[in-house]
Amino acid sequence: MTVPATMRALQQTTLDGPQDMRLVTDAPVPAPGPDEVLIRVTAAGVNFADVSRARGTFLDGPRPPYVAGFEAAGEIVAVGEAVTWQPGARVVGVGTGAFAEYMALPAAAAVPVPSGWTERQALGLVVNWPTALAALRPLGGVGSGHVVLIHAAAGGTGQAAVRIAKHYGATVIATASPGKHETVLALGADHVLDSLGGDLAAEVAELTGGSGVDVVLESAGGATFAAGLAAAKRVTGRVIVYGLAGGEAAITNWDLVYKHQVHVIGLNIGVLVQAAPRIFGEVMGELSALIAAGVLAPVAPTVHELADGPKALTELEARATVGKLALLP
Repeated sequence: MTVPATMRALQQTTLDGPQDMRLVTDAPVPAPGPDEVLIRVTAAGVNFADVSRARGTFLDGPRPPYVAGFEAAGEIVAVGEAVTWQPGARVVGVGTGAFAEYMALPAAAAVPVPSGWTERQALGLVVNWPTALAALRPLGGVGSGHVVLIHAAAGGTGQAAVRIAKHYGATVIATASPGKHETVLALGADHVLDSLGGDLAAEVAELTGGSGVDVVLESAGGATFAAGLAAAKRVTGRVIVYGLAGGEAAITNWDLVYKHQVHVIGLNIGVLVQAAPRIFGEVMGELSALIAAGVLAPVAPTVHELADGPKALTELEARATVGKLALLP
C-alpha cells in the first residue's frame, strides 16, 4: 500500500499534563529503521505511563514536543532491511509515537495479534497482561491457597491480575472505587474493598484472620502504598510495586526493620525485557498458553477517537475509567 508523507498525530506540547496534547495533521510519517517495521495504527493503547510522560515524572521520558503514546496495534505496511516480518501481518507492540496514524516499531517488540482477535482486543498483550503475570508468578510466586491483594483492580492491569490470580487458585481481595465493585466481582474477585475510604489494612486483617496476604500488587502509590505494606504477611509477604498513580511514597530501612518486615519488589516491564529476557520470555510463553487454553479471552477496550486522547488521559489520571482504553486514529 502507498504510505503518505504526513499523518494525523497527538503531540504533547508541554510537561504540564495531558491537557496540553494537541492534534496535528502534518506530522511526518516515520521511516522504519533496519530493525523496525512500520505499522498503520488501527488502535493505540492508553496507559498511565502516558500521563507520567505528559507530566515529566517518567524517568528519562521524552521532551516536548513529541508524538505521544507507546503501545499500538495495526498492520505492517513497510519493513526494514534486516526484518523478516512481511507486510500485511497484524501485530501489537511498544515503541514511540503510538498516538498517530503510523508508528515505527522495533521488529523484536512486535507480537502477532492472536487469530480471531481484533487489533484493539490485542492491546494489553505486551503491557498490561505481561505486567500482571510477571508480578503474580515469577516475582510474586502466587499459587493455590495464597491470598492476593490487588489494588486498582478495575484498571487494565488490575483486571488481568484478578483473572490470572483466580486461575492459579488464589483468593483475591481487590480494591476499587465503589462504582467499579460490580465489574471487579464479575471478574472473579472474592472480596472488593473501597479504595476511596476506610482502613484498608484493618479490613484486610479482618478478612484474613489477622495473618495478612501473601502478595500485594501495588500500583496506586501514595497512602495506598502504606496500606499494602501493612496488609502483607510479616517476613514472607511480598509487595510488588509496578506503578505510582497516586503519587510517590517513601519507605526507609527503619520501616523495614521495625515496622514492615516484608519483601518489596519493584517491577518495570520495560526493564524486565532488557535486564531479564529469559524471565520475560517465560512470562510471554505462559501468557500464550493461557490464551490458547481460553483462560484469558479477548476483552474489548473502551474506545475514543484520536482527537479525544487528552480527555481520555485526563479521565484516566482522575481514576474515572474502567478497564483498558484505546484511541482510534
